Amino acid sequence: MRVRFLIASAGLLVATGLTLASPAGKEGTWSGSVNDSACGAKMIDADCAKKCVDTKGAKYALVTEDKKVYILNPQDEAAKHAGHKVTVKGTMDGDTITAASITM
Repeated sequence: MRVRFLIASAGLLVATGLTLASPAGKEGTWSGSVNDSACGAKMIDADCAKKCVDTKGAKYALVTEDKKVYILNPQDEAAKHAGHKVTVKGTMDGDTITAASITM
């Protein structure tokens, strides 16, 4: 009985370790324009985006061609591209993209 319990426990530990080691998001490349999360796809304007981020608590976001809005991290890198059409490489988790690179 103890041997079965030990084998089952070991199997459970291995399965848990594999689950925790898997990445949380999916890696990929996305294209669109950098705007703020408050305006989203309504109007893409660098000055407006900077103002909304600074005063309204909005976050820089990627607006894709099909009008989907994804929050970008790190925010300081996204800020450099406000209003620009960009390609973002990184990891998406829900509605947030953690960028490894952002290029125009």
